[in-house]
Amino acid sequence: MRLQGRKTFITGAAKGIGLSVAQAFAAEGAAVALADISGEESREQSLDISERFGVNAIGVECDVADSKSVENAIATAAKTFDGVDTIACMAATLTQRLDVVDLPEEDWDNTLRVNLTGSFLVCKHGIPLLRKAGGGSIILTASQMGQVAWPGSTAYCTTKGGILQLVKGIALDHKDENIRCNSISPGGVATGRLLARWGDMETAEKEWGPKHALGRLGRPSEIAAGAVFLASDESSFMTGADLLLDGGYTAW
Repeated sequence: MRLQGRKTFITGAAKGIGLSVAQAFAAEGAAVALADISGEESREQSLDISERFGVNAIGVECDVADSKSVENAIATAAKTFDGVDTIACMAATLTQRLDVVDLPEEDWDNTLRVNLTGSFLVCKHGIPLLRKAGGGSIILTASQMGQVAWPGSTAYCTTKGGILQLVKGIALDHKDENIRCNSISPGGVATGRLLARWGDMETAEKEWGPKHALGRLGRPSEIAAGAVFLASDESSFMTGADLLLDGGYTAW
């Protein structure tokens, strides 16, 4: 029970990696607030988590691209749990695969707003709560695509590279407040998000899996295990860093 007593706020938690992180945190004893743009789904998943793991779990609607929505969601978590000491920003959006000439400006703006500014907003409204708690851990989600590029994905790659720098800045800004900030960088992970790009999971595994040195896509639970490490005291000497869980994608 490495997170016993922790009070956590997780964005993008209704499905995929975010949901796996919420489940893993709950399995380690944490209270979990599942924040997602789909409030109904997040509430349904929170009920399941509460029943399965016996922890305090709530679902809250949260649009990370909207400052007031973020402020209200994290305030709800803090009121329910009497504080928040752990934040995991897992929400992200995909952009249609186009080069920068053909990519609509609104797509570029939306990708930055959700993937990068969304993490900024969660930290902006969440860090005061971590201060009240005497410190805590912040986990932002980057990607192997923050270090390498992929044709037609410049907007996405740009946001993930920005996350790596956001993490360093937050880590230094709050180093004297017992607040740690790190990122986690998944490689290709077998979630429903891949269906938009590959059509079905079998095709995604066949075509994208071999791009990873281990020859396969990752599993959400493998990324969630890394998030548990970053949230726990096991990573107490780690801040401003990136945990790369990419199956060797960037090792080629």
